[in-house]
Amino acid sequence: MATGTLYLIPVGLGPSDVASTQPAGVAAVLGKLDCFIVERAKTARAEIKRLGHPAAIQSLTITELPERLDGRTLDELLAPAREGRDIGLMSEAGCPAVADPGALVVRRAHERGIRVAPMVGPSSLLLGLMASGLNGQSFAFHGYLPVAAGERTQRIKQLERESAKLQRTQLFIETPYRNDAMFDALLQACEPSTLLCVARALTTSDEWVSTRSIGAWKKSSRPDLARQPTVFLLLAS
Repeated sequence: MATGTLYLIPVGLGPSDVASTQPAGVAAVLGKLDCFIVERAKTARAEIKRLGHPAAIQSLTITELPERLDGRTLDELLAPAREGRDIGLMSEAGCPAVADPGALVVRRAHERGIRVAPMVGPSSLLLGLMASGLNGQSFAFHGYLPVAAGERTQRIKQLERESAKLQRTQLFIETPYRNDAMFDALLQACEPSTLLCVARALTTSDEWVSTRSIGAWKKSSRPDLARQPTVFLLLAS
């Protein structure tokens, strides 16, 4: 029996804007699926409904990703694909397995000979890089930086030194309610000439992107980042 396909389905970065950011081809594929692996079932149901799935939501198989994944659990998640059914992998927002859960599911699919098909859609990291004006030829994503103030400052300085040495754009994110603390830490830790891009709420009606030197940021009014998904990008001279 032929195996099914694991489709990696990006979703809009803001709940009110999902339909407008979803490519038609992705919506068409999603509409043919009846089996999904998701980050959270409740919000996934809302997303699938918003994207116009033709079937009753209650009739779909929607399975949440456990926090801890072992080989047996991964095989259970992918069992429908091994039986010939296609599966959609969705995160809460953005691209599955890129700054979002799902990479282990994708890796297991490869190990089991299941076709993996990444779908076109919004990625806050690439959108932020595109809009930043910073170096798009050499860049690295570092996920979340340390929460403790001292460790966070040390990590920022380390990333700044590496950026200056390699002329590499450094990307990272923060839990939305800690965005203000991250912004303050960047202004305190970085050199005045270092460029900082703040990319807030990409693809939503609250989207806002600005790139300035640290020195210029210190003289500007504070951006409103409270509780909004934000990508931070820096490039040191």
